[in-house]
Amino acid sequence: MVAHSGLLTVIERAARKTAPRLRRDFGEVEHLQVSRKGPADFVSLADKRAEDTLVEELRKARPDWGFLLEEGGTIEGDPTKPRWIIDPLDGTSNFLHGIPHFAISIAVQEPKRDGSGWGEVTTGLIYQPLTDESYWAEKSRGAWLHDRRLRVSARRDLTEALIATGIPYHGHGDMAQWGRIFGAVAPSVAGIRRFGAASLDLAHVAAGRYDGFWESGLKPWDVAAGILLIREAGGFVTDFRGGDQPMERAEILAANDAIHSKLHKLVATALR
Repeated sequence: MVAHSGLLTVIERAARKTAPRLRRDFGEVEHLQVSRKGPADFVSLADKRAEDTLVEELRKARPDWGFLLEEGGTIEGDPTKPRWIIDPLDGTSNFLHGIPHFAISIAVQEPKRDGSGWGEVTTGLIYQPLTDESYWAEKSRGAWLHDRRLRVSARRDLTEALIATGIPYHGHGDMAQWGRIFGAVAPSVAGIRRFGAASLDLAHVAAGRYDGFWESGLKPWDVAAGILLIREAGGFVTDFRGGDQPMERAEILAANDAIHSKLHKLVATALR
């Protein structure tokens, strides 16, 4: 059985402490107080409570680290130390509609050595509270589902590939761009899925359940842990133009090497 590092143990403990309250709130979703954060972008009391619990638990273990939070924004820490990137409830709309597909996402990002900003993500965990699936990765130690090593899909033919995506919606995303990409990709693949939680989509690419994924307009907390998972599972993650900084460009194109190359050609052609 693979052993967790001390840091990963801290992360998983925080996620598992947060999960029971999320499960209870999900069971009583019709009673949640919901406030409107923006067009079709809801934030529930469950979301806020989950984030508060994660911050409290992680701060106990690493009191001088900063945070990048979906709800709470940036909390500065020691600039020479790593920071946490946290989405306490990815898939909020699913959660509020009683759809059992959501996750907690936690990642650790290192500062650049020259002090010019933030660099690579070195640890990540995506935890599904309802199924108890714990996807995790540490740089150079591989990607795992509990104690099972993950590898991206071995499929090489687009006609056999199942691709996941996120679809723009009211007030969010570039529908025209997405439509061009969909028009190029859909006729070439075995199917396209949209489940509404990017962190889990990326975890499923790492696990070989999906053969690829694309989406734009995502935030760092949506993708930080998932990008590491896919790369540690042997996959490729770039922006739409093949660049290696997808989190900064807010464009994600992920797959194994063969499928990624073919998807990249289709996407590049669609965006000309």
